[in-house]
Amino acid sequence: MNILFVITRSDVMGGASVHLLDLAVGLKAKKYNVHILAGETGILHQQAAARNLSISTVQSLVRQIHPLKDVKAYFELTQAIAKFKPDLVHLHSSKAGLLGRLACKASGTPCVFTAHGWAFTEGVSAKRRFLYKWLERWAAPLAGKIITVSEYDRKLAIKNDVSAASHISLVHNGVADKAQEAGIVHHTEKPVVRLIMVARFEQPKDQQRLLKVLSTLKTLPCHIEFVGDGPELPNAKLLSKKLGVCNKVTFSGARSDVPLRLANADVFILLSHWEGLPLTILEAMSFGLPIIASDVGGVHETIDEKCGFLVPMNDDRVLSDALKSLVVSALLRADMGRAARERYLQYFTLQRMISDTEQVYREVVKST
Repeated sequence: MNILFVITRSDVMGGASVHLLDLAVGLKAKKYNVHILAGETGILHQQAAARNLSISTVQSLVRQIHPLKDVKAYFELTQAIAKFKPDLVHLHSSKAGLLGRLACKASGTPCVFTAHGWAFTEGVSAKRRFLYKWLERWAAPLAGKIITVSEYDRKLAIKNDVSAASHISLVHNGVADKAQEAGIVHHTEKPVVRLIMVARFEQPKDQQRLLKVLSTLKTLPCHIEFVGDGPELPNAKLLSKKLGVCNKVTFSGARSDVPLRLANADVFILLSHWEGLPLTILEAMSFGLPIIASDVGGVHETIDEKCGFLVPMNDDRVLSDALKSLVVSALLRADMGRAARERYLQYFTLQRMISDTEQVYREVVKST
C-alpha cells in the first residue's frame, strides 16, 4: 500500500511530528511505501532524512490562516497527490487536515485525518473554538475516517457534532521503547531528586507555573531540568531569576539526547493548559518515571493513581503536595515508576499504535 503523509509544520518537532515519523518508520518496516509532505522546510526534513524516509516540501502550507497561501497550498497538494498516486493519504494537524481533505476529495483519493487534540478544546479562546468547530464540522465528511488520539477527543468531537461516533476511531498514541538501550538509573535514595519537564516553551505548556510553585518550596531537595526551546524560554529564564530559584533550575534547550535525560531523571512533570494525548508522558512512563501532569484533555487516560498525580488546572496546592510526596519518598517514586512502565507496556507501545492504525487504513480503503 502506498501511503502519503501530510503535516503542516516542519520547523518544530512537536508531538504530531514525532507521531508521524514513528508511524512512517513502522509502516515502512512492514513494506508499505511511504512519503511525507510538510509545510516549508525545517527540522522535520532532517529527522525524516536521518530515518531514510522520503519527504517533500509544500512551500505554501503554513500554520497561520493566509488566504493566498492557503489556495496555493491546496493546488500544491492536489499536484502532489497526482504525482505520488497514493492508495491513501494520512493527514496530521489542523491546516493540513482541512486543505488535505479538500485535495483528496477533488482527486477521489481516500484519506484519514488524525486530530492530535482539537483546536476547539477546553482552554482555547472562545473565538478560536467557534471557528475551528465550524471548520471541522464542514470538513469531517471529506475523510474516510477521523482518528483521535484520546477518548477525551473522541467524545469532544461527538459532543460538538463534528461527526458521528461511527466515523471516529480511537487510536491511542504509542512510543518506541528506548529505556533498555539508555539504561535506567533512578529510584534510589539521593540527596537531590531530579525533576524533568520536556516540552516547548509555548502554548499550551506552562513551565512558568512550575517555577512559581517551586519558589515556594525552596528547601525541598530537588532540581528541575527544562528540556525544550520556544518563544517563551527567555521569559521563563527571567522569571526564574526573579523568583530566586536559579540554583534549582537548568534550562537545557532543545536536545537530541532526551532518552538519556529521562533515564537519569527521577520524576517527570508536564503542566499544560490543554492537551491531546502527550507523547512525552508516554516516553517518561516507558522509562519507569512517576508522573505529575495537568488533568487536561486525554492526560487522565495515560496515568492512574498508581503511577502518578493528576493536577487540576490552577490548583497550586495539589501540585505542591505532589512534588513534596515524590521528592521525599524514594519508595513512592519506585512504586509509581514500576506501575508507569507496566501501564506503558500494556497500552502505549508503538507496535500497538501501528497495528491499530493499519486497521483503520484497511477499513477506509475497503469502503472506497
